[in-house]
Amino acid sequence: MKGYKKIYHPLVLAALLIATVLFGFFIGKGGIKIAMVCLAIFPALIYINRFFNHPQIGIYSILIMGFLAIGISRYVPNVPFGLSIDGLLVLTYIAVYFRHFYSEVNWRYANRDLTYLMIIWFMYSIAQLFNPEALSRTAWFYAMRGMSLYSLLLIPLCFMIFNRLRYMMVFLYIYAFFSIMASLKGMQQIYIGLDAAEQFWIDTIGGITHVLFGELRAFSFLSDAGQFGASQGAAGVVGILVAMNIRGFFNKGLFYAMGFLGLWGMMISGTRGAIIVPMLGFTVYILHRKNFRVLFFGGIFLAFTYVFFAHTYIGEGNAQIRRMRTAFRPEEDASYMVRLENRRILSGYLASRPFGGGIGSAGDWGQRFSPQGFLAQVATDSWYVQIWAEQGIIGLILHLIILCYIVIKGSYIVMFRLRHQELRGIVSALMGGFVGIIGASYGNGVLGQNPSGIILYISWGFFMMATQLEREYVYLTENKKNPWSLTTND
Repeated sequence: MKGYKKIYHPLVLAALLIATVLFGFFIGKGGIKIAMVCLAIFPALIYINRFFNHPQIGIYSILIMGFLAIGISRYVPNVPFGLSIDGLLVLTYIAVYFRHFYSEVNWRYANRDLTYLMIIWFMYSIAQLFNPEALSRTAWFYAMRGMSLYSLLLIPLCFMIFNRLRYMMVFLYIYAFFSIMASLKGMQQIYIGLDAAEQFWIDTIGGITHVLFGELRAFSFLSDAGQFGASQGAAGVVGILVAMNIRGFFNKGLFYAMGFLGLWGMMISGTRGAIIVPMLGFTVYILHRKNFRVLFFGGIFLAFTYVFFAHTYIGEGNAQIRRMRTAFRPEEDASYMVRLENRRILSGYLASRPFGGGIGSAGDWGQRFSPQGFLAQVATDSWYVQIWAEQGIIGLILHLIILCYIVIKGSYIVMFRLRHQELRGIVSALMGGFVGIIGASYGNGVLGQNPSGIILYISWGFFMMATQLEREYVYLTENKKNPWSLTTND
């Protein structure tokens, strides 16, 4: 029976009649609030139905919440929207199970080296529960999620259900849309002003770090200006490089908008360390091209950028340029000297603690759950310093080995395994954004925060699946099909 004819079935008509009567009764008793809940039931049911039929929707939802969760919490306080990502990850695994209820889940797609590296990293995090220096198991639970749990759960999902070109294209569209929205929101904050919820956040929590010398640092709907600046710098790299390689007028326009607005958002964030993102990102892309002429002119451009910030005073009247310039002149920056002093203090404390002070003992989680602890009193700032403080020199070395492995293998695949320029350019663009975030994480705790963390974990999956994606790309182009079509290309 065709779908539209099912509504005429007597049981369906009876169910609709009963539902109408019940909704009318509840709305009459409860008023507008109950009416809104009743209206929300239908799209929620449709979403759940699509979710369980297409588990890829779970990954799209995780990516979207990675952008929005913190921003929503400013308008709806005291609701842990950050935990929605955990719930969506679990729900996606349940959807995969039910999607293959009558057939075996094919776990062999997740049988990859990157999956095993994530398991090793997560097991090290589990071992930190037994660290005698740890002061709070609750802090471990909250901090461990962004540090190792999300990557452990998300990367195998990408290998199993997110392994087609059309999924990469939807990922890029979502990434572009929310990056553009983030930049526009940041521009509203700088050029128009803060709304009531944002002003309350500045007055109560964020003002000490986001209003410097009377100048506001844009933070958009992300957690803070540091995350906003670095993530928008990566969006700038990815957007411009994807636009340079992808076909289609609409695609080029969208990704160029993502790229240039991303770089603008990076500038108005006032995050000095974010300038390293485009410098490293474009450098990686230039090296991947293996083209002497591109290397030469790209090197000139990067050298010009360095000279502009480090050895001139052009644009010094602009607060954003002036603040970015201090990243190239650390001797003139008092806060940089404070960071060096903090690292000297941590070095003495950690000399006899090779496994660190326990996950969640430093930073915001440390101040929240174990404020009496030594590490909660010393600002870590850097992602790598935080790992060093919480998981010791052993944890830091393990983490850096994993990151280096991903960069080296991903670059090898791009440079020597991929043959088609369009796909190679897009994968190289994602690699450039990833390496830029690695660089920015030296000055800020960027990598494990959202949305950067979610974007990178999905990107890692695309690096490792690039040769598989190229086989699909070749098949579709040879059969005169659009490889970037969002419809099913089977």
